[in-house]
Amino acid sequence: MTFQESTLKDASIRETHDLIASDKVEGTRVYGVDGHHIGTIERVILEKRSGRVAYAVLAFGGFLGIGEDHYPLPWAKLNYDEELGGYRTDLTREQVDKAPKYRSDEEYQWNRENGRLVYDYYGVPPYWM
Repeated sequence: MTFQESTLKDASIRETHDLIASDKVEGTRVYGVDGHHIGTIERVILEKRSGRVAYAVLAFGGFLGIGEDHYPLPWAKLNYDEELGGYRTDLTREQVDKAPKYRSDEEYQWNRENGRLVYDYYGVPPYWM
């Protein structure tokens, strides 16, 4: 059995050279264009039919996870930086802070209208295009 065949059969694989499991992405720190920590990836949102990553939900604010705000961030705005051990974005925390968001105690409406607001804010084409 080749290495590739063995990794495809192992459900416990969490990372290869090109792939990473969602549970390993969740909790990863995100750094702004200035190199400062701006938040943590709380979850990854996938498009059901294509399997493409549509959003990373960035969390920050609050205290010990209470009262955090959640920011749907287009996956295209993130690049993994091995030196930082986290994701880097070309944004500042102030830019993200002004972006569309929802609070911990709110139910977010994951629809095209809100998706368009998010993608327009960040200036990238929507995942559905």
